[in-house]
Amino acid sequence: MTFRLMRQLATLAFVLALTPAAAWTQAPPQRWHALWISAPNGPARDFDVLYFRKTLTLQTVPQHLVVRVSADTRFELHVNGQRAGAGPALSDVQHWHYETLDLAPLLHTGDNWIAAEVWNFGTAAAVAQMSSQTAFLLSAENAQFAALDSGPDWQVAREQGRSVDQDPQGNYYAAGAEEVMDGRKTRWDWDTAKPNPEGWAAARSLGNAAPAGAQDSPTRWILEPDTLPQMQYEPVTAGHVVRVAGVPAGTSLDKPVVVPPHTHATLLLDRDTLTTAFPALHLQGGKDAALRLTYAEALYDEHGQKGNRNLVEGRQIHGIHDRILADGEDRTYRSLWWRTWRYLQIDVDTANAPLTLAGLTAYYTAYPFQQVGSFASNDRSLARIWQVGWRTAQLCAHETYMDTPYWEQLQYVGDTRIQAMISYGVTGDDRLARQAMLAYRNSLLTEGITQSRYPSNLTQVIPPFSLLWVGMLHDFYLYRDDPAFVASLLPSTRGTLDWFSARQRPDGLLARIEWWPFLDWSPPVYNGGVPPQEADGGSSALTLQYIEALQNAAEMEDRFGEPERAARYREHSRRAADALLRLNWDATSGLLADTPTHKTYSQQANALAVLLDVIPHDQQMAVMRRTMAAEHSALSPASYYFRYYVARALVHAGLGDKYIAELQPWRDMLALGLSTWAENPEPTRSDSHAWSAHPTLDLIGIVAGIGPGSPGFHTVRIEPHLGPLHQAAATMATPQGKVQVEYTQSDAGWSATITLPDHVTGELVWRGNSTPLHGGTQTLTLAP
Repeated sequence: MTFRLMRQLATLAFVLALTPAAAWTQAPPQRWHALWISAPNGPARDFDVLYFRKTLTLQTVPQHLVVRVSADTRFELHVNGQRAGAGPALSDVQHWHYETLDLAPLLHTGDNWIAAEVWNFGTAAAVAQMSSQTAFLLSAENAQFAALDSGPDWQVAREQGRSVDQDPQGNYYAAGAEEVMDGRKTRWDWDTAKPNPEGWAAARSLGNAAPAGAQDSPTRWILEPDTLPQMQYEPVTAGHVVRVAGVPAGTSLDKPVVVPPHTHATLLLDRDTLTTAFPALHLQGGKDAALRLTYAEALYDEHGQKGNRNLVEGRQIHGIHDRILADGEDRTYRSLWWRTWRYLQIDVDTANAPLTLAGLTAYYTAYPFQQVGSFASNDRSLARIWQVGWRTAQLCAHETYMDTPYWEQLQYVGDTRIQAMISYGVTGDDRLARQAMLAYRNSLLTEGITQSRYPSNLTQVIPPFSLLWVGMLHDFYLYRDDPAFVASLLPSTRGTLDWFSARQRPDGLLARIEWWPFLDWSPPVYNGGVPPQEADGGSSALTLQYIEALQNAAEMEDRFGEPERAARYREHSRRAADALLRLNWDATSGLLADTPTHKTYSQQANALAVLLDVIPHDQQMAVMRRTMAAEHSALSPASYYFRYYVARALVHAGLGDKYIAELQPWRDMLALGLSTWAENPEPTRSDSHAWSAHPTLDLIGIVAGIGPGSPGFHTVRIEPHLGPLHQAAATMATPQGKVQVEYTQSDAGWSATITLPDHVTGELVWRGNSTPLHGGTQTLTLAP
């Protein structure tokens, strides 16, 4: 038996040992009794809104009635007129999700009305929304309630009062169509006990539901359970009125507002902070009145600039909008999909009857993270930076991570890597990160690289993001404690590294990379986000990202996979590093050039070269000082996004105490009134971009210094970089439990109180000296 075969068998045994025995003894999944259903006529793949309903008669209410529910593309399930849940979580049709809901709390004896609103935006759908055709599915887990399973005995009706606008937004907008709600045509009673029978018909069957692995089960959707919790759905304020026209000054939506007939009225609301929510507008009377709800992250001045986000005078709203046509009754209009806004403007044009704006409620929605981590210090501005970053991270996390909740709502690898790390440190909840890593695995092209964002109904390829996917898995390996998950995904990364290895030139640098080799927004040198490449490649920054992925993958292959492959990765990494120093290092400037021609230089390339030890250790501090110095302003600057990597290079070079001073761009954003972090410096398209939220993690991980001492946080390494602070306290969530630190400076030096989970040990590193740590609480005196 060869050593390689022995190693492979040992790895298989390791994975088997971490897999529950039941997973290997279960019979293959069977097709469900429930059927996918749709309407007997109408569009299958274009815009449509359908209602499905079924009556369930109960002699007694069961303790639990668990159902599995899905739809293409979306559903909201009501039981006896109350919202029971929504979904399914975004995915592709080969990994289509179903939600698991317990209906028992909403049931009563006698007749119960189970109803679902199902919609498909068709060609107007958000880019993140994938689809086969409009359909609905409900399956009772307990055979006792099989009569509830979806099939031709369900009733279906089409909604005529919903449609969509496709109004171009100018900037890249990918978050779906603007909605039109015509109350005069709307089927308002779809979830009530006795709906109008007109328009209801028997549902049409589309075939059996088939979970992944089911035998003899051709299907449009391969079903998988959604591993995420239901998204939050909680009432919050929609904002306070800051400007009106056509109604009396001082008007507030805290009480009903009457708009007279034949009047144009405007109410501008400000929430003070951004939100992601379903707006629900309560109207009374006003038949044929036309309303427009416009949502914006900020207002714009006469030059089209945002400026200070708190200013209203002389500024106008521009943004996506929804439209409502009132039917004259007492109704609440709510969009099918959630919206993002700080400012919301209601424009009203009444017809022959007065319209009463009876109220506006926002139903906040996002992933239900529970905050565990925290940061506080004597510098109050850092608390604001921490909180705004956490708000940004929350608003950019739903059924997937999102780059921006307003403009795109897409799960890009570069953004998501940072977002996942924030989730680990602040909440200890890694379910959304697992979803993301699996989604990228599912996006793999036959060439071996991932798509840049997924799920997505438009294919986009950013090859360096495939390398960051490898880094994301390595982050999980260090910060979470699930070796089996890492081992299960590791083989999928090999095609990515093989794709890049095939593009490594004989001299060791990467050749010219095709598709869109985006690395950072840093104009003008990084044209379109692409670092400089020569005709045959030679990019320092791209080669360095390749080196990082090789190093990360080699470490994981050594533990979970193929040591021969790990050795090969290290050889590729060594050749690339040698080439960078031989061809791209500029001894005159003491910096790494962007390419062998030495025409341009960047913070991105030099920071990565330090972080990855391509630049020798004894030169790293000097290189980082030059990289960050004002006199080297000719270097392409790192964006808010790439400062995540620059910060790690500063720490690696022994300059971590300078981190707090490097937060000035975030202080500048606070001065502009932003309540979430922007995508780029002014003028910026997006006011909420989670890739800029990394200070929330780094105040815990760099300033307070909490990090893993070994994979899975089985040991802890604490190395604070307190800079100008005199006091700081922080908590980080880890898979082993909370790690808490508190630092206080006095004339005699520093006092550090550290609390680890009882079973965890570690070390405190302070000014190059290491002190062992035990489980529980300990107080240490540190040198000045």
